[in-house]
Amino acid sequence: MRELDKILIANRGEIALRVLRACKELGIKTVAVHSTADRDLLHVRLADETVCIGPNPAAQSYLNIPAIISAAEITDSSAIHPGYGFLSENADFAEQVEKSGFIFIGPAPDTIRQMGDKVSAINTVKALGIPCVPGSGEPLDDDDAKTLKLARNIGYPVIIKATGGGGGRGMRVVHNESHLINAVALTKSEAKAAFNNDKVYLEKYLQTPRHIEIQVLGDGQGNAIYLGERDCSMQRRHQKIIEEAPAPGITQAQREEIGELCAKACRDMKYRGAGTMEFLYEDDKFYFIEMNTRIQVEHPVTEMVTGIDLVVEQIRIAAGKKLSIKQSDVKITGHAIECRVNAEDPRTFTPSPGTVSYFHQPGGPGIRVDSHIYGSYKVPPYYDSLIAKVIAYGETREMALARMRNALDETVIEGIRTNIPLHQDILRGNTFQKGLINIHYLEKWMNM
Repeated sequence: MRELDKILIANRGEIALRVLRACKELGIKTVAVHSTADRDLLHVRLADETVCIGPNPAAQSYLNIPAIISAAEITDSSAIHPGYGFLSENADFAEQVEKSGFIFIGPAPDTIRQMGDKVSAINTVKALGIPCVPGSGEPLDDDDAKTLKLARNIGYPVIIKATGGGGGRGMRVVHNESHLINAVALTKSEAKAAFNNDKVYLEKYLQTPRHIEIQVLGDGQGNAIYLGERDCSMQRRHQKIIEEAPAPGITQAQREEIGELCAKACRDMKYRGAGTMEFLYEDDKFYFIEMNTRIQVEHPVTEMVTGIDLVVEQIRIAAGKKLSIKQSDVKITGHAIECRVNAEDPRTFTPSPGTVSYFHQPGGPGIRVDSHIYGSYKVPPYYDSLIAKVIAYGETREMALARMRNALDETVIEGIRTNIPLHQDILRGNTFQKGLINIHYLEKWMNM
């Protein structure tokens, strides 16, 4: 058992506040690191200690590995929690954290590396019996004739993906052979610029899939469980906007079958911590696309329907404890929906930084708000525009939807623009109310 008496939170915003609250619940001291722009963040005000790690640009602060490790050293921290985004899936960071004598709250560096490369992840889970989208199975080389033949065998349309991609970047759909080679070259160039890795691969492009992901927990000692699924099909440019659990239309038998495959894969990998296996789902079939080796933005909907605190579990596992939960302990009860509130124009999606002159949170039965903002808080222009997550829980999906509509109507954020009007329009639509959306729905709906 390893002692976790002080945790450094290597992140910002709502997830940093979420981790801080879990630490306080466990009686663990906290260190908040921050850029010069973020000295007034709520978790910075609440932490036991704070360290400024650099100027506003993320590359000089939240992505500055030496600065973060130095902050852990000078505060005598025992562990580092990376949250999501930034360095959370950076295997080199996890490795340096552990080599410096600290506990990394997440999977082993080799696991992050193995699952962070999408081709490696696909080949790993395929060998463990998880179904995957038909594809090249390896990065494309410079043999254009071979690439053309691969695409013909897979069948058009195909999608080109960066092996080190994420966040919806490094993807391009090709509908016919005449555009393929040029599209591969463009995607390679974009991947090199975005991820410093120009390797790309091919997959079959599914026409109307849903995005369904399985939440897993493993203790790194050969024990792993799944905590149901989430539907994250409401997306714009591959960025999730609304998530819910459980996924509409997924039967208990389907949940158990795909969930157990994921849990078994994690047991075989000796996976440590929280993770998410993401799938495209079409015609009653699941196709693995990638694994996120971290806590997800949308983790609250799983917490609401299972009653399990995923961040607390992450910390317990990092301390060397075995899973305290058996698969038989996991019960999916009711329904939860999450709306991501961003500081942006609801139609053009242009970021809207500035001062929040007034903030009123919604309330009532089944409502949870994860947010770091407050009246007079200044939303900086340097980082992701997510400022709040509104989560609604109900005994049924209909009740959760009704509560979410009420919650959005009650939410007041003045001084900046937000995407709340977009959420309100989506929730009023019959297609969403019936749970009939797919990953292309939102962009088609917005272009109507």
